[in-house]
Amino acid sequence: MPTVDDILEQVGEFGWFQKQAFLTLCLLSAAFAPVYVGIVFLAFTPDHRCLSPGAAELSRRCGWSAAEELNYTVPGPGPAGDAFPRQCRSYAVDWNQSALGCVDPLAGLAANRSHLPLGPCLHGWAYDTPGSSIVTEFNLVCDNSWKVDLFQSCVNLGFFLGSLGVGYIADRFGRKLCLLATSLTSAVLGVLTAVAPNYTSLLLFRLLQGLVSKGSWTSGYVLITEFVGMGYRRMVAILYQMAFTVGLVVLSGVAYAIPHWRWLQLAISLPTFFFLLYYWCVPESPRWLLSQKRNAQVMKIMGHIAQKNGKSPLTDLKMLSLEEDVTEKLSPSFVDLFRTPQLRKHTFILMYLWFTSSVLYQGLIMHVGATGGNLYLDFLYSALVEFPAAFIILATIDRFGLIRPLATSNLVAGTACFIMIFISHDLHWLNITVACVGRMGITIVFQMVCLVNAELYPTFVRNLGVMVCSSLCDLGGIITPFLVFRLMEVWQGLPLTLFAGLGLIAGGVTLLLPETKGITLPETIEDAENLGKIAKPKENMIYLQIQTSERAGT
Repeated sequence: MPTVDDILEQVGEFGWFQKQAFLTLCLLSAAFAPVYVGIVFLAFTPDHRCLSPGAAELSRRCGWSAAEELNYTVPGPGPAGDAFPRQCRSYAVDWNQSALGCVDPLAGLAANRSHLPLGPCLHGWAYDTPGSSIVTEFNLVCDNSWKVDLFQSCVNLGFFLGSLGVGYIADRFGRKLCLLATSLTSAVLGVLTAVAPNYTSLLLFRLLQGLVSKGSWTSGYVLITEFVGMGYRRMVAILYQMAFTVGLVVLSGVAYAIPHWRWLQLAISLPTFFFLLYYWCVPESPRWLLSQKRNAQVMKIMGHIAQKNGKSPLTDLKMLSLEEDVTEKLSPSFVDLFRTPQLRKHTFILMYLWFTSSVLYQGLIMHVGATGGNLYLDFLYSALVEFPAAFIILATIDRFGLIRPLATSNLVAGTACFIMIFISHDLHWLNITVACVGRMGITIVFQMVCLVNAELYPTFVRNLGVMVCSSLCDLGGIITPFLVFRLMEVWQGLPLTLFAGLGLIAGGVTLLLPETKGITLPETIEDAENLGKIAKPKENMIYLQIQTSERAGT
């Protein structure tokens, strides 16, 4: 008797229905990009200096150019080119005193301006940018610069806290309900973020949006992989993640066209209300309905898929030989992820892989640092680098499976970090080249680990398994900024040493996972336990009884 994948072969593994659903759900992946990395444009920090009303008045009276005003009234860089004095300190002088002339006004107060006392910025800051960001609006610079890190940490904390709850909802009440609820909530919170009156409310809305937005992305990911047949699920999963990269590219263009953060936030939030149309466009996952023994709805959806794909309709569907102990486990539980030896091992390894991929991906970017070039072009180039990673995956997984390429990519990323420790800072081009190789490796890991994660868990806890394990990615995102910069204070190569160790260990433990190439998605815990072993007994499977009718006989 056929399995779910066998039925999809009859009604169409990747026909018109699946292609339409895939393209529709890819919009979710693209829309998640601004939530995940939108801080690059929402909270960019432009060049700034202390605002001094007295100095500005003197500049107006003397007719100075902008360059002359900066030269006469703003402190120079600190030791070794440190920009802190220039951006966060001002000369503690009375600019209204009559002794100050228009030609080098401070020369009469001290022979060397470096001897003049400096004070804090009492009147705010002047920013050299035609646009705005939360930094410029709320003055998140100098002593308040840590608040920018907190802004991003809040969304990652939201991802982390929301992983368990949203994953449970998707497995308990369905992928579609979870998708619609999280999409609506995320859209509303995105708009509220755009109109936040102060920094505190901004943090609150950002945290709440993090709680639900990742759940929307993950529900779409699991839904599309459960719609297609076994021969296509890896391809659509990888391309679904590539849609995230498309979102990055689009974000750079939208941010360039809209340089003001509130309008930009509205521009990326308002279109997400259209995701509510999924109520009519996307059905519930038949795999999930089958795990809940809702056969009538499975029959209806399979018939709809067959009709859309131009296949013969199904006239009867029955579930047979479902063992009692399996039935008891059809309601998802966090404990199920650790209940049996193999699932327990898989869960711990996948948690580590998610954590490592996040730390290495973000850590490499932070360590290399900003190039000081065009913000929008730099972001665009870094996004484009991720496209080849997807094509490499598509070209290798059918031939080599998932586990070996995943292990190799981790080893490449770890080795690249190790090599960078010994490269002189004067060889900037070589540092950048090796760093790009490392980033390519860890990008491949990021895309593949999600696919491996979904294929190692049975249907009724699949969404929960992905959410729980990927929550370690969010934990890595929370601590990576502090991890990188604190270790660099001790030694600049210390973060790279840590990254190398994490990556090399990840490559080794990956080989402990079973290969899922050519294997049907597990439906029960016993199926998941037997992955990589001999074929499972036929009586322990969930079966479908299918009868088709010819159109001529109806």
